Amino acid sequence: MNWARKFQRQSLVMLFLAVLFSCAAFSDEWKARHGLVLPPGAPDLGAVAAPGDVFLPGPESLEKRAKWLAGIKQWRKDRRAEYHYNAAQYDRPELAWTQRVFSQCQVLVWDRSFYDPEKHEYSVDIFLADLERRVGPIDVVLIWPGYPNLGVDDRNQFDLLRDLPGGIPALRQVVQQFHRRGVRVMFPILAWDNGTRDEGAPPSTVFPQLLKEIGADGINFDTLDSPPKDFRASADAIGHPFALEPQFAIHDESFAWSNISWNDWVTWEDVAYPFIPMVSKVKWLEPRHTVNVNDRFTRDKTDSLQHAFFNGEGYATIENLWGFWYGMTPRDAETVLRITKIERAFPENLTSAEWEPHVPTLQAGVFASTFPAANSTLWTIVNRNEYDVTGEELRVPVHAGMRYFDLWHGTELVARASSAEATLSFSIDALGFGAVLATTENSANTAELHDLLNYMAARSVQPLSAYSRQWKFLPQTMVPVASTKVPSTTPPGMLQISEADFDFAVQGIEIEGGNDPGVDVQYPWEDAPRRFHRERMHIPSFYIDRTPVTNQQFQEFLHTTKYHPADDHNFLRDWKNGAYPEGWGAKPVTWVAIEDARAYAAWAGKRLPHDWEWQYAAQSTDGRTYPWGNDWDVQAVPPADHGRVMPTLANVDAYAKAASPFGVLDLEGNVSQWTDEFRDEHTRAAILRGAASYQPRGAVWYFPQTYRLDQHQKYLLISPGRDRSATIGFRCVVDAQ
Repeated sequence: MNWARKFQRQSLVMLFLAVLFSCAAFSDEWKARHGLVLPPGAPDLGAVAAPGDVFLPGPESLEKRAKWLAGIKQWRKDRRAEYHYNAAQYDRPELAWTQRVFSQCQVLVWDRSFYDPEKHEYSVDIFLADLERRVGPIDVVLIWPGYPNLGVDDRNQFDLLRDLPGGIPALRQVVQQFHRRGVRVMFPILAWDNGTRDEGAPPSTVFPQLLKEIGADGINFDTLDSPPKDFRASADAIGHPFALEPQFAIHDESFAWSNISWNDWVTWEDVAYPFIPMVSKVKWLEPRHTVNVNDRFTRDKTDSLQHAFFNGEGYATIENLWGFWYGMTPRDAETVLRITKIERAFPENLTSAEWEPHVPTLQAGVFASTFPAANSTLWTIVNRNEYDVTGEELRVPVHAGMRYFDLWHGTELVARASSAEATLSFSIDALGFGAVLATTENSANTAELHDLLNYMAARSVQPLSAYSRQWKFLPQTMVPVASTKVPSTTPPGMLQISEADFDFAVQGIEIEGGNDPGVDVQYPWEDAPRRFHRERMHIPSFYIDRTPVTNQQFQEFLHTTKYHPADDHNFLRDWKNGAYPEGWGAKPVTWVAIEDARAYAAWAGKRLPHDWEWQYAAQSTDGRTYPWGNDWDVQAVPPADHGRVMPTLANVDAYAKAASPFGVLDLEGNVSQWTDEFRDEHTRAAILRGAASYQPRGAVWYFPQTYRLDQHQKYLLISPGRDRSATIGFRCVVDAQ
């Protein structure tokens, strides 16, 4: 099945589920603490995966374990036969590294620790230093470059990759920096991007070649259970065998060519993690397949961390959730550090074909898996009780010359041995972890084991219970805007907006994050970023441009000032030789960054409007939904275009019917417009107002547009060259007495 048909099939399934369950409004990959708040007209995302797609249930009791184990072994045999399983991809030396990935991190390109917008350079060392300080070494980084800004104009996901600061050459250097630190690099392919510019060649041809130029190591398949097989063929054909990493459960033959996967293990709606740990289906089918577990919207990740360790699987850290910070708690971060430290030391054990989950333990509520190798056996253990468990924990066969180590505490265990069995005693914290190694005398005397024991002994002095489980949002600040000089008369082309007491009520339309603190922005009067905003405020009188700044007006600015930005990538991209196309003088200028707009405003003695000023000029004090009233009027705005190529924009004065009560024109439906900028430690973003006429279709995840005056858009910022867009212009304001 080719790429297009595979995604079409999945899209139909998703649409069916969305309709079927729209009243329930539940989701898992995108599950937040609160329900999703989707843009107007968007379908509910529905359920894409469920626990049964990912897990096998554990045994009801130890007494029933033998029958249960026989059952899951038969299940594995049947599935391998059904899929005609061939393990050749797992035997490839060039892909062997995938079997040693225990800690993965997704980094958003807009994260200020990854790209420094002040120094205009990538900061790989700074990013890794902060992350490794908290969660330990990283094996793989997934660099996320497109969503959520993808779809703001007709640039496709590959265009946005090429438009990153410095382009492909700079990204190649970024990958090399990660490689020097021992970190592999992946990039995602967005199967749903079928509404923007047609690349003219299949994604399975374009993307592998692009990533070969960058030097990347793998491809993550966003939203796909199964990576299309033609990606494996394309990668091999160009001599660059990428690791293929689907995102969800693998429930078909594709696990044979997907050496690694990234799975969202979350608390499904109405289906909590059970007390008895579940068994990862993919790990059971092929123990050499690496799953990096993720639980992005859960503030306390104990359940997913315990399930990952119990199954001998890695963990994926995702903290910048498309523009708002969902950082790990100190306890969860420390847990990732410790469990991946242990796992990284025993890759041969964790890929053993003889691993068994739910081996007998001696304490109620304590569960273990065993991973035997040639000279050692590793137990990964979790305590599902909410209290510490101390004393006899495991009973194991006696072997001459065998030594036992409590890896979690970095100490050697003294076994209480009988003729056939040895009993091991140690402690496990409440909702905690344990790891035991049984090894031969020769293997016990390695420098690597001694280093691990010393490290864990020092680390375990402070138990996990000493680390905070409190989740905290990240506060934001709004970039200050200086007042302008007050003119004696109304400036040309501007309208005076009278002072008033105004009910500023607006909400962000981000797809992700529900109503969690941290979503959208934090205005100066608020104590936390939030999606829904309401403030009774007094707005002094000001002047506002009657229309957005036009190409003709911007050209006058250029001729007068000789302005040319230091980062000129995409600057006035649709102009040629310093001139706009014939007949475009009255159309809004676009392909200008917020920095370019501020430069124009400063030259003109103006400034960009605050979000609330823009809304008041469009809405007046009656709270209307659209500039012209409360009822939608399709004749009041340019026709929405859903094609794959940007249409020509309308003139700024073409729709007089859409004027606001103050007479302001072209507020909605032609171009979005720059207003305020917000920053936190990790992200910069601008608020856009006024929906653009270009609105690609095919997926709910495209950059959302809104014509409503009580809604705004949040646009992530990285660099002027990448931020510029064919759909974003601006208008200015001037302060009045």
